[in-house]
Amino acid sequence: MTSDSKTIRHEKLSRLQMGGKARTLEICSGAGGLSLGMLKAGFDLSAHIEFDPEAAKSYALNFGGADARSSAWARPRDMVETTAAQLVAELGFKTKAAESFDVLAAGLPCQAFARIGRSKLRSVAGEEDAFQKDPRASLYRHFLQFVEDTQPLAIIIENVPDILNFGGHNVPEEICETLEQSGYRARYTILNAAYFGVPQVRERLFIVALADALDQVPEFPDPTHFLDLPKGYEGSRRVALKHVSDSSRYFHPIPVPDPKLPLAVGTREAIGDLPVITEHFKDPATIRRRKLSADLPYQANIGALSDYAHLMRSWGGFATSGSSDGHLVRVTPRDFPIFSRMAVGDDYPMARRIAEKLLAETLAQAGIADIGQDSQTYLDIRAKIVPPYDPAKFPNKWWKLDPDKPSRTLTAHMGKDTYSHIHYDSKQRRTVSVREAARLQSFPDGFQFAGAMNAAFRQIGNAVPPLLGYAVASSLLAQLGCHVSRPEVEKKVARRRAA
Repeated sequence: MTSDSKTIRHEKLSRLQMGGKARTLEICSGAGGLSLGMLKAGFDLSAHIEFDPEAAKSYALNFGGADARSSAWARPRDMVETTAAQLVAELGFKTKAAESFDVLAAGLPCQAFARIGRSKLRSVAGEEDAFQKDPRASLYRHFLQFVEDTQPLAIIIENVPDILNFGGHNVPEEICETLEQSGYRARYTILNAAYFGVPQVRERLFIVALADALDQVPEFPDPTHFLDLPKGYEGSRRVALKHVSDSSRYFHPIPVPDPKLPLAVGTREAIGDLPVITEHFKDPATIRRRKLSADLPYQANIGALSDYAHLMRSWGGFATSGSSDGHLVRVTPRDFPIFSRMAVGDDYPMARRIAEKLLAETLAQAGIADIGQDSQTYLDIRAKIVPPYDPAKFPNKWWKLDPDKPSRTLTAHMGKDTYSHIHYDSKQRRTVSVREAARLQSFPDGFQFAGAMNAAFRQIGNAVPPLLGYAVASSLLAQLGCHVSRPEVEKKVARRRAA
């Protein structure tokens, strides 16, 4: 560290101690899941960088003000080609890059860390090395450059747990060591979104680093909800932790929820008040004409609204009144009868068996039960009823939500296939809608997504769940010595729970 770096960081700390808001730059922001959590906690969203055009537009729609669509906030940017100095100039800042941000956040693609060894990280300062030309390493090198150029007081990095065992390397361990050399105290751990009020079992790796000027070791939030992790997630966690040494100075023990905490939010609590959708099989033309921005009224006469649904409708700055948008679903007629017969928790092998039974029933009703399976008639009927995927190769391709438990992990692949999340209500016989996916990711109903249905699903699946982001941000803000925001709606929810 140079004396200039220390001076800049101490000046930023003094500004926060005088009551200033913590200013954030987020790199690879996506639509803004982490940003939304940070905003809720009380951070100032000063700038962001996002390469995907539709995600950048979504970010601007929700955080960019009245002229969002045409503003500099809506412009997609490549972090490799954009410098911090260029960014502050384009956004009209009156300060230099090193003076402009207190917190640097990033959800860098995991490919950025492929085969980065300890010696390669140390040589990032400019030593000639052919390995450094690997484009998959460039994003991390550029992230380190943003650290140098912005001199943040705090850093948040989010990624998948597999980054702990990426080609045999524990990348977070290496990142923390590198940041330590730049004047930060860094720690990493795994957080599960379901432990923090998100109706989804989603494991994510977080690194938090604090400048030495703060004289603190990074901490992580305590869980607010209890869940026994499904076996599949426990197994994945064990694999990810394989390269975490017992002697690591940087690994923070994974927070474990107290069984006395409220149970994790189930999918019925999360989406049960949203509109019933049946047009896809009753009147497909109607849903094909529906826009993502079209509002539909919430269900009426459903009894008491869950605390979670109340929060999703009342989130500060994103509240809705009587209706919400995003009620688009995939129109795939072949599979509607299968969805209807699937039981809660059924996966693709069971769906395939149901389809085979439907095929047998159809052939019997047509009086051709004994038709040869090589005949074109049989093959044509089969193609209209039975999905072609091999159950042995796609055991988890389909899954029907359990109304009493959190959802499985949402992925960006939902932009191409939502069958991993089939609605628990058999009468609706469909996969989840865009708004339901957003709810499962903890995006409030007033949050808008740019682009068409597939783009919205992709943005949702890529995002950090806002409530998980809020938990991490609240913990960080307290360590920065700032007041953690408690919007009125949260106080109301807390009072309701206490009652």
